[in-house]
Amino acid sequence: MRAVRLAGLAVAGALALSASVCAPAALALPDRAKPSPTAHPKSPTKSATKPTPAPTVTKTKTKTATPIPPCPTPPSFAASRVQQVPWAQSRLDFTNVWNITRGKGVTVAVVDSGISQSHPQLAGRVVKSIDLTHTHNTDCYGHGTAVAGIIAAQDERNSKSMPFVGVAPDVQLISIKIQNQEQSGDDGTLLAKGIIRAVDEGADIINISATNTDYPLLRQAVEHARKKGVLIVASAGNTDPTKKASEQREYPASYPGVLSVGAVGPDGPLSDFSNTTSRVDVSAPGDSIISTEGDGYIGDLRGTSYSAPYVTGVAALVKSEKPDLTPPEIIRRIVATADGSIGTGSGGGMVNPREAVTALISDTSGPSTSPRTGAQPINIGGPPPVDHRTRDLGALIAVCAIGGALLVGFAGVVVPLGVRRGWRPGRAKLPPDDDST
Repeated sequence: MRAVRLAGLAVAGALALSASVCAPAALALPDRAKPSPTAHPKSPTKSATKPTPAPTVTKTKTKTATPIPPCPTPPSFAASRVQQVPWAQSRLDFTNVWNITRGKGVTVAVVDSGISQSHPQLAGRVVKSIDLTHTHNTDCYGHGTAVAGIIAAQDERNSKSMPFVGVAPDVQLISIKIQNQEQSGDDGTLLAKGIIRAVDEGADIINISATNTDYPLLRQAVEHARKKGVLIVASAGNTDPTKKASEQREYPASYPGVLSVGAVGPDGPLSDFSNTTSRVDVSAPGDSIISTEGDGYIGDLRGTSYSAPYVTGVAALVKSEKPDLTPPEIIRRIVATADGSIGTGSGGGMVNPREAVTALISDTSGPSTSPRTGAQPINIGGPPPVDHRTRDLGALIAVCAIGGALLVGFAGVVVPLGVRRGWRPGRAKLPPDDDST
């Protein structure tokens, strides 16, 4: 009976020990799924001075400039790890058009998070770099550099054995920086200002791998581009695959006159994250993408953010070969020569660079759609992030439960044995000696 009581006490102690170790660890797990809030700028400080011999006090206000945080280095890997031709490059086979055009004479604006001009395959391609965020006139996030690489990365297949190339390597780029991270800090006005600035700086084509709701200033910016004869290519937007039923139209992709792009994966079907409610004209590779980032490269990119620049590059090839075409005519040509719809959200199907440049087609009227209202912070990047905290917490609980079970089992077996032996060490029984009598 005494052994049973001791075993029970040992089990209770083991459980208490597991709880004391696991509970603080679980509480200490960081909540990485939620980004830390952006700090508000410091309020101007007030200082009081008392000049002599005047008896009054003169108060002056001194504004303290908000310090700009350092520009982080986006994660990337070395060029030596890019050893195969990316699937998207093989699928589109746009280098087959380079004997006709490589995009020379066309200027493309990338309204995004900036472009790293120090990247070897983008060096000399950026003719203007404009920072509307008033932070760092470079890419601190990496998204804009990846977009720019898909459009215009230089051909280094012979000189440096780099298999990755951009669709239209002879285009000139204008970098319009509107944000430093996946979610912008404003209500989307910088996106509209970025479009207007790109038009005024002389862009022929504007790539927008960002989304927002419909609101007047954005509508006006798109209309400004249309009146100036500038083509806008925009991503259709990303949706959490588990929330397809509640997805909404994204803008500027859903505006009439904008070339809207959905995402397709290596196996052919529309990617599960690609927005099917937005108006879509054509599709392009948007899953398992490799591109430039920082001074190196990044892989396994997912999102319509990376589909849009493939189509932007194709539009640049068309514009270079047929400079008299208007934006509506370029859109009709690209849609008419696509490989064919593969279902809702794919538009005319996968963009076909060779056919878009060389095919003989007639003009037809384009589609139209009605707008919505209400601006939100713009969003760039892939589908919603993984909830790392929940995943890590579940793993910790599982490990603690297993550890607790092992402790309970050990205590339930060892304690009764110890009681029966009076906690004396056991002695192994020696085999009999063959020479003994």
